[in-house]
Amino acid sequence: MLLLNFSHPLTPDHLTQVEVLTGQKIERVVEIPSQIDPQQPLVPQVTALADEAGLSPAEWQTLPLLVNPPSLNFIAVVLLVELHGRCGYFPPHLRMRPVQGAIPPRYEVAEILNLQDVRSAARGRR
Repeated sequence: MLLLNFSHPLTPDHLTQVEVLTGQKIERVVEIPSQIDPQQPLVPQVTALADEAGLSPAEWQTLPLLVNPPSLNFIAVVLLVELHGRCGYFPPHLRMRPVQGAIPPRYEVAEILNLQDVRSAARGRR
């Protein structure tokens, strides 16, 4: 599995948690910083973020992908649409959460969100 990380760095513990939750080995993590210039149009910047993954059109459509989305909501929303266009489906995403009571603050993998299943279920509620 290829993990596209558009957020904070993931620790070895995070990667182990992902492998346990997915039952798949992470073959590679691609770190993609998601800083943008708020004075410039957003869509071209997010397109450039997706380009940073360095995947071919065939790889976007065939590799098993997992996404750790950017924290900033409007970047994440546009990126989700961009990735759907490239993959032809909504790739699964990580949901991170703070570890309760941790000092200093730490995060853990809360769950893997199967967004394609969410979409399919929502279609049944039309």
